[in-house]
Amino acid sequence: MFNIRGENIEVTQAIRDYVEKRISKLEKYFEKDLKNTAHVNLKVYSDKQAKVEVTIPLPYLTLRAEEMSNDLYASVDLVTDKLERQIRKYKTKVNRKSREKGFKNLEFAPTQEQADAQSDSDNESKFQVVRTKQLALKPMDNEEAILQMDMLGHDFFIYEDAETSGINIVYRRNDGRYGLIETGEE
Repeated sequence: MFNIRGENIEVTQAIRDYVEKRISKLEKYFEKDLKNTAHVNLKVYSDKQAKVEVTIPLPYLTLRAEEMSNDLYASVDLVTDKLERQIRKYKTKVNRKSREKGFKNLEFAPTQEQADAQSDSDNESKFQVVRTKQLALKPMDNEEAILQMDMLGHDFFIYEDAETSGINIVYRRNDGRYGLIETGEE
């Protein structure tokens, strides 16, 4: 089932058919009795860029991807390929966790592709903890934490905020700027 909507674009029958055809390609990875809805958002910007966002909520798991290009149909192809890679990458881990926790209708269906089976067993080792560190948090401000992070060459740094005594994390964003995660009581 599909929920397709457009922003700054009319979703014609041709676009709807293409999106449904491409996203339906993912059904081979799901158990037959699993009924789910793919939420597809198509956006066209003034600079002729087309962005496609797809969200597929599953029990206890949500698949999500977005892609942008100069062509709407190319963006649909790119986002479908990205979702397929996500499913293949995490299939073994999700299936194992769903069996352990007793979740019904969460497992991905097995495929015939031998390459996927090899790839999945390789990817599973990525989730093993290979090193554990313990650290004493030093009270400091955001600026000092960023300086410490840069001096260590890390992408993030955990510290105790000197003003609030809360545990904070500064991190380097993909755009080169910095982000801050503050913990607090709810």
